[in-house]
Amino acid sequence: MHIEDNGPNPHAFDIETATRENATYRTVAWTGKYLQVTLMSIAPGESIGLEVHPETDQFLRLDAGRGTCVMGPEKDRLTFEQEVSDGWSIQVPASTWHDVRNTGDEPLRLYAIYAPAHHAPGLVQYTAQEAEQDEESGRDEPPSWTVQPDSRADDEHA
Repeated sequence: MHIEDNGPNPHAFDIETATRENATYRTVAWTGKYLQVTLMSIAPGESIGLEVHPETDQFLRLDAGRGTCVMGPEKDRLTFEQEVSDGWSIQVPASTWHDVRNTGDEPLRLYAIYAPAHHAPGLVQYTAQEAEQDEESGRDEPPSWTVQPDSRADDEHA
C-alpha cells in the first residue's frame, strides 16, 4: 500500500494494512498542523533506539510482532518496562526516555503519532542509520507550517 503525505489536508487510509505492509524503519504518512503519523518496522533483535523528545508527546500502536517497551525519567533510570504485542498501545509523555525493542522473530510493525509534528513530511527512512543521518544533517525537520513549541529543545539519543 502506498501512502502519500499530503500535508495538512484531509486524509484517510487503512492504517492497519499500511502498518503491516510497511517495511521501512520510518515512513511519514501524514503531517498536520499539530500532529503527525509515521509507520515503522523494526527488525528482530533491533529497537527504535533509546531516545527522549523534550517537547513531544508520542503514541505508538503495534499491529504485528512482539517486543519490550522501556521508559523512564533518565536514560540510566528506565523505571517502566512492559511486554507488548499486536494490539498494544504505548503512550510516551514528553521528556521521557523510551525505547521499544523487538523481542520476536518477525518484524515489529507499529505506527507512531507525534504531537507536535516531529519529522519532515513524506520522509521515508529505510534504516535507523539513515534516520540518524537525516537528523544530524537537518534533513529531518518538521515543516514551517506546523505549530512547534517556542523553545524547541533538541532530541537526545543514548
